[in-house]
Amino acid sequence: MKLTAFLNKDTYTPDTQRALISGFLGGLAGTAVKSIVERYLPVRKVEQRSAQIKVLDDLSTRITGGPISVQNEALAEQLVNFPIGASVGAAYGYGKKDKDHLKITDGVILGSTTWFTTHETSLPLIGLEENPKDIPLKTQANELFAHVLFGVTTELVRNYVNRKLKNY
Repeated sequence: MKLTAFLNKDTYTPDTQRALISGFLGGLAGTAVKSIVERYLPVRKVEQRSAQIKVLDDLSTRITGGPISVQNEALAEQLVNFPIGASVGAAYGYGKKDKDHLKITDGVILGSTTWFTTHETSLPLIGLEENPKDIPLKTQANELFAHVLFGVTTELVRNYVNRKLKNY
């Protein structure tokens, strides 16, 4: 199906389609940037396994009888991060469907609230991460920084793709 045919379908308004696509792509790009930053800035203790790996290990053990192999952990972690980031981006894009202008502060808010609602609240509450008071401040700052870059990148890409699709 051609992009013009997709954008002209009657099931969704063109604004909604454009917002979802641009947010989705923004979320993918934001996740890629966040993943790169996390390779260089420590966001957890060296021996600590991420929440994604803990969940995938449990799922793998239930399905295959064994956890994910160490050499596949990095890939498995990204197989969780990218769909989540794209989904958050699509929801963000939908929320901004009537706002065509670039607003970096919205990206900062997206990233910081994503960090807060995951690493500072929900993940510790369900036992997938330590209590925030037990995590070194520098580690938390690195994680927050990576999430803010996720949000800013999501907003930059969302705005760019949105403008391109609008003028298409």
